[in-house]
Amino acid sequence: MPAIHVHMLTGRTPEQKKAFIKAIAEVTVGILAVPEDAVRIILTEVAPEHWGIGSRDMAEIRAGMTQVGP
Repeated sequence: MPAIHVHMLTGRTPEQKKAFIKAIAEVTVGILAVPEDAVRIILTEVAPEHWGIGSRDMAEIRAGMTQVGP
């Protein structure tokens, strides 16, 4: 039984997550030749302030993306 654990930042809609789970399941069934009901997919959503890249968290990085000019 394949178990796929995905970590992602919060902010996606329920529809996006549902479509993502469906696509991951379909690819897993096709490649690994397992029944769909054997596939487990776990989405773990992480708040931007709990996701770091280097010395900054994603909330800080995203805030910098929206600023215009020096």
